[in-house]
Amino acid sequence: MSKRAVRILLVVVVILGGLFVAADRLAVNFVENEAAEKLRTSEGLSEAPEVSIQGFPFLTQVAGGELDDVEIGIKDYDARSGSDSIRIADLTAHMKGVKFSGDYSSATAATATGTAHVSYDELLKAGKSEPVSLPLGATGKVVGLSDGGNGKIKVEVEVSKGGAKLPKPVHVLSSLRVEGDTIKVHADEIPKKLEILGVAVPLPEGMVRDVTDFEQRIDDLPAGIKLEKVEAAPDGVDMTVTGSDVSLTG
Repeated sequence: MSKRAVRILLVVVVILGGLFVAADRLAVNFVENEAAEKLRTSEGLSEAPEVSIQGFPFLTQVAGGELDDVEIGIKDYDARSGSDSIRIADLTAHMKGVKFSGDYSSATAATATGTAHVSYDELLKAGKSEPVSLPLGATGKVVGLSDGGNGKIKVEVEVSKGGAKLPKPVHVLSSLRVEGDTIKVHADEIPKKLEILGVAVPLPEGMVRDVTDFEQRIDDLPAGIKLEKVEAAPDGVDMTVTGSDVSLTG
């Protein structure tokens, strides 16, 4: 083969390769948009999520009936919490081993891992909405949550007597844990006494925990992923989510 023929062949290969890459990218962009719209509809989202299909070539993966890696990002998601809702921000899930149904109407991921975030204001909604009784006719109510450092939440309790607030709120450091689909906030230590109108009043632990300890249930994370871990952060709670045989669409 002459040098000129070799050059011509190389040019043809480059052009064909470029066309294949272009077709591959067009195809993956189309599928990403379609999947995002299906998720928006199936999950009742106000906006379509971000869907990113990783790996190249995409068309070869489709021909094999399985995608290696799919990333889904939802900016805001209103999950159920009993009869109420809780706003979950920045939910991101990485799906591995995504297989299609025979007619491509649905897809299931073998495994999923991801992260999400709940602000302290949202978590505070789960605190006791009504004041809880304390000794000497006083009442206590959680009015603030903030970062307590070292993975703890600082819980601020407002104490009132006869409708008047005591000058200083009570603060306790609390730990977070996950039990099933529920985030639980549990005070590490509680005050043994409280000064009410100049009188140091002993505080029964059970009564105080009725004020300080609370939980937030999250019923319906998208696509069936579940809570795995929670950790206090500067502006809220960071969550780790996980799942297996996770439905993406359909």
